Amino acid sequence: MTKFIFVTGGVVSSLGKGITAASLAAVLEARGINVTMTKMDPYINVDPGTMSPFQHGEVFVTEDGAETDLDLGYYERFLRRSKMSKSNNFTSGRIYQNVLNKERRGEYLGGTVQVIPHITDEIKSKILASGAGYDIAIIEIGGTVGDIESLPFMEAVRQMQVELGRKQAMLMHLTLVPYIASAGETKTKPTQHSVKELRSIGLQPDVLICRSDHHISLDNRRKIALFTNVEERAVIMCEDAKSIYQIPRTLYEQDLDDLVCERFGIDAPEADLSDWDEVVNAQLNPESTITVAMVGKYVELPDAYKSINESLLHAGITHKVAVEIDYIDAERLESDEALFAQLQDADAILVPGGFGERGTLGKIRAITYARENNVPYLGICLGMQLAVIEYARNVMRIDANSSEFDRKSAEPIIGLITEWLDERGELQIRSDDSDLGGTMRLGAQQAELVSGSKLAQIYGANNITERHRHRYEMNNRYIEPLEQAGMTISGYSAKQHLVESVEISEHPWFIAVQFHPEFTSSPRGGHPLFNSFVNAAKSYRTSQ
Repeated sequence: MTKFIFVTGGVVSSLGKGITAASLAAVLEARGINVTMTKMDPYINVDPGTMSPFQHGEVFVTEDGAETDLDLGYYERFLRRSKMSKSNNFTSGRIYQNVLNKERRGEYLGGTVQVIPHITDEIKSKILASGAGYDIAIIEIGGTVGDIESLPFMEAVRQMQVELGRKQAMLMHLTLVPYIASAGETKTKPTQHSVKELRSIGLQPDVLICRSDHHISLDNRRKIALFTNVEERAVIMCEDAKSIYQIPRTLYEQDLDDLVCERFGIDAPEADLSDWDEVVNAQLNPESTITVAMVGKYVELPDAYKSINESLLHAGITHKVAVEIDYIDAERLESDEALFAQLQDADAILVPGGFGERGTLGKIRAITYARENNVPYLGICLGMQLAVIEYARNVMRIDANSSEFDRKSAEPIIGLITEWLDERGELQIRSDDSDLGGTMRLGAQQAELVSGSKLAQIYGANNITERHRHRYEMNNRYIEPLEQAGMTISGYSAKQHLVESVEISEHPWFIAVQFHPEFTSSPRGGHPLFNSFVNAAKSYRTSQ
């Protein structure tokens, strides 16, 4: 039967609940334990798919097409055997929507629908479903203890701890131990108050993860244990690290995995963290440095591109290269010559995905520079669409555009997917400038790569599976003119024959893809496309 570890946070947000929980999962997995993870978000949105990146950061996409919290990206990067799905992330909005749908269908037999038991029962049902089939499920609750929004989740956790018992459920609480410079010491009182708040709603933590940017003394550890009613060995010090990939060993060296196994009665071999040691060593001891210019419109918040940032880091680890990301505001790049000069200092240029017209001219300007000056270029999603538009405008000399930006464009080289049934009643999908019934491609889909293309060489295969999150596609009627002008279409979707990737064979490294390779990159091996891109940037820097 599945054992559950519930993870809460206190004092302030952004303490690193997701990274800490994922690090514990990584250590448990290294012991041969089958682990999964789930994130419960207290906001009312049904999912983060429609939220601005400035509000929420990146939207992570699972294999089964769920738009989820970015913490699920951390979960997948730290775990090898467990892939996230739509059951591994749910919000208050989703819970309330499910309960209200049941009420409308009469499933509550006319009863009054209340937070307890209906909302809490729905939460518990989701938690149990997400952990089914695993030895241990780690459940992270978003927000901080005391938030009104998260109270139903906290109550559901309280109930589950009573129902499951100590041998099947435990609570891990992250809290801040701040350093007061004027006093020259760390203070435990915020942690004490956070636990007091937790206990006031019926929850007693079994493990405390104490976060600090300074060393926490043993005396303070004993003090925290005494005033929070937590075993001293279960008060885990988690001070700021140079790399997030050091955290698994930090937890391991304080025997947190032993404590979990003891609590749950699990007999498992010792964890082998040598692969994580290799990752950290490569990251902290690079042999060279490259600069990648990332041209986007959400650059004020790097979390908007979290998976891409991590993918570049992973590729750097693979090649023992420090990858410095120069975030360039695409909108400012349209007219700012000083910013354009900054772009010229880059060893490679990357244009990520996005929605909307704002900043597209700046992105196209960056693409033109990369194409004309043989600078390695990687375009992702919108970065591919704009690469096609740029090539059509500046090489083919046609007034190409996307129907996303101009519904009346005479040359809609990018358009919405339109579905219809042919004379045989079979579903067909094409790409044009129609606005009829546009749909979004989400989740893992197969692509067929053209033999001999650079992309096929990079992957070492002609058939690949990558995740998607987009609504607009390249219009297939422009394939032949583009290829005649010198751009290679190097990949097509297996089912719909939609364009998945383009490249320029005469360019040293110019590849753009419709899918999102960043969602499947791992610190232990990276991703073939990012590995090749970073290696190309390394070669470009050497040649200058």
